This record gives sequence, structure tokens and C-alpha cells, in this order.
Amino acid sequence: MTKLKEAGKALIVAGFPDSILQFRGKLIESLCLAGISVHVAVPDVLPGSAVRVALESAGVVVHEIPLNRVGTSPIEDFVLLCSLYRVMRKVRPDVVLGYTVKPVIYGSLAAWAAGVPRRYALITGLGYAFTNGRAGWLSTAIRKMYKLALSRVSKVFFQNPDDQLLFQTNGTISAATPSVVVNGSGVDISEYQAEPLPGAPPRFLMIGRLLGDKGVREYAKAARQVRLIHPDVKCCLVGWIDENPDAIAQAELDCWVEEGCIHFLGRLKDVRPAIANCSVYVLPSYREGTPRTVLEAMAMGRPVITTDAPGCRETTSDGDNGFLVPVGSADELAVAMLRFIENPGIIPEMGRRSRQIVEEKYDVHKINETMLREMGIFPTTDLKVTQDA
Repeated sequence: MTKLKEAGKALIVAGFPDSILQFRGKLIESLCLAGISVHVAVPDVLPGSAVRVALESAGVVVHEIPLNRVGTSPIEDFVLLCSLYRVMRKVRPDVVLGYTVKPVIYGSLAAWAAGVPRRYALITGLGYAFTNGRAGWLSTAIRKMYKLALSRVSKVFFQNPDDQLLFQTNGTISAATPSVVVNGSGVDISEYQAEPLPGAPPRFLMIGRLLGDKGVREYAKAARQVRLIHPDVKCCLVGWIDENPDAIAQAELDCWVEEGCIHFLGRLKDVRPAIANCSVYVLPSYREGTPRTVLEAMAMGRPVITTDAPGCRETTSDGDNGFLVPVGSADELAVAMLRFIENPGIIPEMGRRSRQIVEEKYDVHKINETMLREMGIFPTTDLKVTQDA
């Protein structure tokens, strides 16, 4: 594949404005440094909003689109498709990259219809219809729409090999469509640096949207069991109740807080102080692409307890930088937490291993370089060599 010409245009399609800077910010920087004009299509970015101001300050052109992440209206989705088509006909991008369900499906279809020459999809996770094993009309429709959209892309990026295998074996992606596994979205190891561990007793932390398939209920149950034995141990939770059919109820969260098993910190713009104040990071998710919060905690030198599930198991080597537990088992999760409480000497060494693994495998710059090469956009270092020559 030939290198994208200088002053080419790239359009990124996203479904959630906060994710643009948090998960794709460094990729956007790399594109800009490579001489690419970057456009972003995203909902809920009114003029003057924090995300829009930050993007425009970085030289990114922002296009607001009518995307409802959790909506199931065919009419709304058709309006979204038309809106994306109009944006692409106006911008005439050389490359389109969509990530998360609707941006992948409708962004890819709109790019194909608009004649965008290079169309890429990034599968960051399988979402509610997959992780809950639902066989209803919504799950069937999403799978069929994925199959239609992915048949019209140049390449598909997956964040773990299990998702890639699932899409290949169930026919969602054909053998004719190239696909590549990258190590998640990565983490900037200069921004998430190793921090000293807090004092005894060990403190636990979970960060994420408060959804059932994130394992938040298992975390609360395990915390309850642990605190019956060690009432001085603190189990913290950072997150928010999302607009999702699988979201926990406010009453559930209130009950955990009132009972004292969970110390709720709310939704934090910067999670680094919370990670620095914990000893062990916990994510009992049912399935992930590659969990960014785990990578952030590992980068800051924290051991991890997570599930032996797709996306999660790639981050943690059992007994090396943490422990793997079965999906859905609050009892096994409690046992793993107790292992850290009763053997606190393993925490520093496992935390050091976490940092080493992130440096070797999950550095965001290494991951972005892989993606840029796979999309035919050479990294900045190659661009500089070409210019100097």
C-alpha cells in the first residue's frame, strides 16, 4: 500500500465525545504530525463545549452528527447514515476510521457510498448485544449490520484475538477482508507514571461505567465478603450510571454505599489520583476489547485482578502481575482480594511487573505506529527521514 499523500484528509467517526481525547487523542496527534488534516464526526459537541474547544485548538475540524448510542430507532439511524454521507461528500477524506458499534456500521457504509478510498473499522468491544448472549432481534440485527458494513471496509482492527476469531468463525467478517489485532488503545506511559503504594491495609479500586457486564455487582459482593473478615479494608468505585439497558439501578448503588461495602468516588475527570491511592486494581468484566482502565493502573505500578475473559486475560498473567478469576464469580474474586490482603508483600513486585508489561506491550505510541502503518500512513519518524533526505 502506498503512503498517504501529505496534506491528505482523515475522518474519525466516534459515538461518545469524551472518548475522542481520552482514547484517540494520541492517534490524532500522530496524524497531525504526519501532515494529515484531521476531521472528527461525533455527537453532542456544541460550539463552546470543552471537547470541541480542545479539538479545535489542536487543529481538528469538528462535525456534529445526530448519533444516539443506545437508540434503536431505524429512522434515527437512517438520519445518522445520511448525515455521515453528507459530511463525507463535503470533506472528501482519503481515510475514514470508525470505532464503537454505530460509528463502525454507519460510518463504514457512508464512507463506501461516498466513495472514500480507504475505510477502516476499529472493534473496541462487542457491546451489550454480544456480551449478554442475547438472541433477540436487536442482537441479530446488529450482527447482520456488522457483516454488511465490514464487507465494505479496507481493513478491520481488533483489540484482542478472541474478538477477531469470533467475527471470523460466525461469518461477521469474511476471509476476503483483512484484519489485524492491535494491543488495545494503549496508554501514554509518560502521563501515567508509577506511583508509590499507599500504606496498609491494601486498598482496592474499580473504574468504569456502572453496568452489569462490567462486573460491578460481583465487585460489590466480593467487597462485602472481604469486609466481613477485614472491616478496615476500603473498596473504592469510580464511575457513573450509563444510559444502557444493562446499567445498574441507582438504588443498588445507594444500598452498597449505605452498607459500607463500597466507597463511591463518582465520575472523575482525572482517575490518576484514585489509582495512586489504591494498592490493587480490580476489573471483573465479562468481556472487553482491551480495558483501558487496567492499562492505566498497570502503568502506575498496580497489580490487577481481572477475569479470564476476552480482552481482560491479555493484560494479566495469573500469578505474575495479578490474578485471573472466572467471569461472574464474586466468591473467586473475594478469594483473590484476600490473597493480596493476607500476603501484602506480593503487591510491590506484581506492580513492577505491571509497569514492565505496559512499557513493552501497551505504549500508545507503539500501538499508533502499528495502526498508521496498517492504514498506509507512515509514522512521523519515517516522514521526517523522507523530508530530510
